Amino acid sequence: MSDQTYDYDVLVIGSGPGGYVAAIRAAQLGLKTACAESCETLGGTCLNVGCIPSKALLHASELFDEAASGKLAKLGIKVTAELDLDQMHAQRRDAVKSLTGGIEFLFKKNKVTWLKGHAKFTGTDSVEVAGQTVRAKNIVIATGSSVTPLPGVTVDQKVVVDSTGALELPKVPEHLVVIGGGVIGLELGSVWKRLGAKVTVVEYLDQILPGFDGEVRKEANKIFKKQGFEFKLSTKVTGVTVQGDRASVAVEPAAGGEGETIQADAVLVAIGRRPNTDGLNLEAAGLQLNKRGQVDIDHDFRTSVSGIWAIGDVAPGLMLAHKAEDEGIAVAENIAGQHGIVNHDVVPSVVYTSPEFAGVGLSEEAAREKVGEIKVGKFPMLANSRAKTNHESDGFVKIIADAKTDRVLGVWAIASVAGTMIAQAAQAMEFGATSEDIAYTCHAHPTHSEAIKEAAMAVTGKPIHI
Repeated sequence: MSDQTYDYDVLVIGSGPGGYVAAIRAAQLGLKTACAESCETLGGTCLNVGCIPSKALLHASELFDEAASGKLAKLGIKVTAELDLDQMHAQRRDAVKSLTGGIEFLFKKNKVTWLKGHAKFTGTDSVEVAGQTVRAKNIVIATGSSVTPLPGVTVDQKVVVDSTGALELPKVPEHLVVIGGGVIGLELGSVWKRLGAKVTVVEYLDQILPGFDGEVRKEANKIFKKQGFEFKLSTKVTGVTVQGDRASVAVEPAAGGEGETIQADAVLVAIGRRPNTDGLNLEAAGLQLNKRGQVDIDHDFRTSVSGIWAIGDVAPGLMLAHKAEDEGIAVAENIAGQHGIVNHDVVPSVVYTSPEFAGVGLSEEAAREKVGEIKVGKFPMLANSRAKTNHESDGFVKIIADAKTDRVLGVWAIASVAGTMIAQAAQAMEFGATSEDIAYTCHAHPTHSEAIKEAAMAVTGKPIHI
């Protein structure tokens, strides 16, 4: 299938969840494939300094909190909790090492060539990597995103950290100020809160978790407050000054007004992420960025230049690892002449705090705006037998359906295992399910997932257990 004038059929730039998956899938489909990656390990942000290491710390800190807060004692398990932070970090690094090594093994198994170094375009079908020029019939830009800096705030990774530095703090801060009330800030804030830090979250908007359903955002605020988080909403940070190992965070109301200064010994900047395009030399390929700094694509992930494709965080859409993975498979299939598609209306989002917050499809606000007439069914976890026996009564499941057709438009869940529960909702929506379809599907008892069935029954006003 290879054309003699090309070194590769497919060259993927970036080995994050989008890039490495695209490379493996392309190789599986019989295309001669290479992947350019400048980091020493494969897997991108997600595996090295993102989703994976943060979950390792979230899980460990949750177990520590269960022991230290007396939750286990209530279950008749008496232990004295002692924090060994070095060991907690060690198990995190272990998890990362085995998974990044796993991708390297998969590259070898599938005969994907790893070109080590930064890739930059030298033409529409040529790229330079570590001083070597490579030509490819198809080039996939999968360079991901990086932390958005806060103007005037210097990240030193000691006192002022980003999400990468927040994973590596050598001791538990007394007071951690988190700038940004989104997913990353809340997850990493949760880790250090459970291990003993006082946590203050400063959010510019009037509520945490932008993009989530309004009711879920309000409930999240309540739950985190109950856990001891302090929130400063509708508040902007005007500056951070560091003296020695302390920081002063200057804040003022977003609408203007009198400011104040918060003292902290760690500050986490988590205001979002921005596409990575620096150094790619896109001009040489004839590509321009859109207003948001992204590479625009069509439905098939083609850019405006023939033979160049883009997926994941560098392209428009939700900046989520699993969205990038699905696009990686789809783009490889499109390059191979198959029909690769991603349904961007059914991409779940999860916050891995305790409890977890998950959603797929439209929020209630978006559904009212888009569809007009809707029906909403809700079921509290308090009335779910498994949540009750596990002493996990926070949260609810909410299903939004089209009032005329009963088709499910969105599902939102707050539960200890909401991230796992949401997969069922996504699958149902992918099949165009109605709330009745979910309500009449037999769910195992006792499980947290029964709350989804009951919320579906509540859409037409007849749940059994409330």
